[in-house]
Amino acid sequence: MESVIQTITVYAIPVLFAITLHEAAHGYVARLFGDNTAYVAGRITLNPLKHIDPIGTIVVPLVILLVTKGMLFGWAKPVPVSVGQLRRPKQDMVWVAAAGPGSNLLMAILWAIFLSAQRLIGLDEQFFQAMAIAGIQVNLVLMALNLLPVPPLDGGRIMVGLLPHRMSYQFARLEPYGLIIVILLLATGTLGVFLSPFLQVGRAIVGVFV
Repeated sequence: MESVIQTITVYAIPVLFAITLHEAAHGYVARLFGDNTAYVAGRITLNPLKHIDPIGTIVVPLVILLVTKGMLFGWAKPVPVSVGQLRRPKQDMVWVAAAGPGSNLLMAILWAIFLSAQRLIGLDEQFFQAMAIAGIQVNLVLMALNLLPVPPLDGGRIMVGLLPHRMSYQFARLEPYGLIIVILLLATGTLGVFLSPFLQVGRAIVGVFV
């Protein structure tokens, strides 16, 4: 029981920050490009209570962490974005979508700097080292997962914005099946194969700071 509590304690803050800042980043960049929907809804905030989804933020990560011991991931309540309010909807949505994974990469770097700082000053505190490592891992996985080119994931929305109009329209029609595709990849054990290139790039970038 003690080890379970320790594991939850180590991962709680990294998971909450990873998911909260991911969603807030979407809203912040959307506002930069003319859409105030998330701002009016009070979603451009670091208050995790505004972003927590009981299932995706708490239940799913806990089950994965304590039962399956698999690749940790989860989700928050999506930040509302009114694409029509963006100044250049198709192009600007690429930046709005990219902001989420980008924030996770930035947080992974910050956790890496925190880990290096501990070593630099000779702080031999296993709890904080474990938390920093968890922060790196959680953020890199969330970044990689969200960069999958499957709508409605951020990578899918980026593809919709980058493809020519006709192809973009056809690709966007996959959105109702996106979650099913991800679940199938997970169930067949192939999700890691598709995440691997993003994880390798992320680890290489973060490795500079460790």
